[in-house]
Amino acid sequence: MSPPHSSPGQTATIEEQYYILASSDLPPRRDLVLKHDDTFALFDIFGDIDSKNRSGEGLYYGGTRFLSCLKLKLAHGRPLLLSSTVRRDNVLLSADLTNPDVYFEGKVLIQRGSLHIYRSQFLCDQQLFLRLRMRNYSREATEVSLLLEFDSDYADIFEVRGSKRARRGAIRRPEVRDGEIVLSYDGLDGLLRKTRIQSSVPPQSTSAGSMQFLLRFEPDQEQALELTLACEVGRKRVPMVGYGKALSEATHAAESSDRLTLSISTSDELFNRWLDRSRVDLNMLLTPEPQGFYPYAGVPWFATPFGRDGIITALECLWTSPAIARGVLGYLSATQAQQISPEQDAEPGKILHEARSGEMAELGEHPFKRYYGSVDSTPLYLILAGEYLRRTGDLDFIKSIQPNLDRAIEWIDRYGDSNGDGFVDYSRKSEHGLAQQGWKDSQDSIYHADGSIAEPPVALCEVQGYVYAAKLEYASVATALGDHATAQKSIREAEALRARFEESFWCADLGVYAIALDGCGRKCAVRTSNAGQCLFSGIASPERASILAESLLGDRFYSGWGIRTVADCEPRYNPMSYHNGSVWPHDNALIAAGFARYRFTNRAAAVLTGLFEAAIYFEFDRLPELFCGFHRRPGKGPTSYPVACSPQAWSAASSFYLLQSSMGMTIDALKRRVMFVRPVLPANLHQIKIDGLRVGAASVDLILFRSRDAIALTVGRRTGNVDVLVLH
Repeated sequence: MSPPHSSPGQTATIEEQYYILASSDLPPRRDLVLKHDDTFALFDIFGDIDSKNRSGEGLYYGGTRFLSCLKLKLAHGRPLLLSSTVRRDNVLLSADLTNPDVYFEGKVLIQRGSLHIYRSQFLCDQQLFLRLRMRNYSREATEVSLLLEFDSDYADIFEVRGSKRARRGAIRRPEVRDGEIVLSYDGLDGLLRKTRIQSSVPPQSTSAGSMQFLLRFEPDQEQALELTLACEVGRKRVPMVGYGKALSEATHAAESSDRLTLSISTSDELFNRWLDRSRVDLNMLLTPEPQGFYPYAGVPWFATPFGRDGIITALECLWTSPAIARGVLGYLSATQAQQISPEQDAEPGKILHEARSGEMAELGEHPFKRYYGSVDSTPLYLILAGEYLRRTGDLDFIKSIQPNLDRAIEWIDRYGDSNGDGFVDYSRKSEHGLAQQGWKDSQDSIYHADGSIAEPPVALCEVQGYVYAAKLEYASVATALGDHATAQKSIREAEALRARFEESFWCADLGVYAIALDGCGRKCAVRTSNAGQCLFSGIASPERASILAESLLGDRFYSGWGIRTVADCEPRYNPMSYHNGSVWPHDNALIAAGFARYRFTNRAAAVLTGLFEAAIYFEFDRLPELFCGFHRRPGKGPTSYPVACSPQAWSAASSFYLLQSSMGMTIDALKRRVMFVRPVLPANLHQIKIDGLRVGAASVDLILFRSRDAIALTVGRRTGNVDVLVLH
């Protein structure tokens, strides 16, 4: 995904690859986020939207900002904030407000704190619902003016991110009626976009950009006002429903998504809060597609399907929520590239990098309507397919996407290795595409020991590991389908790749695998977390895995909160950079899964502990997309990265993967088996309870607990045929 790494004040252009910019107009203030399906909104702590003050704020639908201003004024000034939050299930934003001293002719007409305003708002079905419930706590009758201001710039999300356009469509004159304002925009793509604003109470006056209400309160009297703001595209009008009914529907939708995740509880209440936050954040980002739920990558900039992000998110929570993996596999199979398209960096069989909607996407002003410029989505897709089959035993579904799996393997073999050196690599085909096409996709993320940028085509170390694992998973699928010849061939290819990889990537003097080989076959001999993901895939030899694991938890890499993307001794190390020294929870989760693969569960538990302790310092107990890589300091929490997405799907799901790795847990529905290999509980946990773990047609309740110096297991209710094993 495109990183916010540029210097303040810059704007993004096509030549700059659409990177997100950390601009000077983003002061360090809280953002409150809501999302429902393809609609999301970014508010300030008052619940207002003011994009002139903070450029990202707004109400968005389908890649377009439908509201760039929503401001509440009381007696022509801003009310005072008492508190604000988003409900635990991420459905409802609420703010408690009151009045400042209101003067008239030099005297206090309304004393501060006389009026209480409870503001609540939520999203449902392309609409923002807003309710103001006001009460007069003074002992005198009070009359006050309430003003709501609105505006929409209909900016494409890439414009909000900084892209400049040669021309735009036309904003129409607002339509003003009693209790209704309609803002509209004629896009260059031929679509009419409207923001329809309706009030439940007729305002005293309505203008092109505001509604004013003159409200009179008797002592202790309460009044309520409701507004609906609908995002409409084309001639189809969004059906309006009442606040109460819509809130019930939005809450029910959140509860329905919640059913995808099994019940996990521990002996530590703070840890339970973190797991609960991870679960509800993931639920909010799940978006229904025809093939099932897809976890949109993150809010605000990545509220759309990303291939790499969706796959990794699905892998992280596969043991708790296998239905997500099925939705991801179905969607990515349906959008798999069918032909060569240099502008989209597409070749037959390649798996999607990202999909975008909106005016600029429709007009081809950027290549991201469907863009395939990631080198790792395709092997990761094959890994997920094999893991999903093992987790669920759902052979019928795997049969339905078997042609897609075959095409993905063909892409690896036919197109993945552009220079014939035996390693899958990348170089962008389009001048408008991404220059770096691994997960670290900022322009300065892949470099040599002297700091010089690697010349393409670039073969990343973790990608070779993904391909190795993809070949093995493809073999396991072929075996399940009875095609043993294909399975054996794929296994031989994986082992041959492993031998080439060990010879070409290992840096004995550094104790890590090189981050990449450049276009001339030279090693980029830099200590990075990419090498750690070679443990996740299993491509590393056991001897080198042990050396690497020790390096990753040493002082050069480990900040005390997590493993940095780059060791602090490297030339481009910067703990405040996007990819060159920060800590990414999903990266740590993949590395911890690698530790567990090599039976280093104590190391996986250490990573789990560090990230858990970081999470409880962040607001809402929420791990953001990334945070700064400064060394842990006594009495101080982790340092935020100011424009990190929060919530972010693969960060939310990382908690589940970290817990699984610490427990050394594997599930094999084909063998009807749950296994715990060298399980470890972090020091703060004495017990983990897992209810209703489904393994094929069977189900089992499990309790892991500390018994003296060992971890013991109790099997509770069990239905069907499933074995539970513990290996120490």
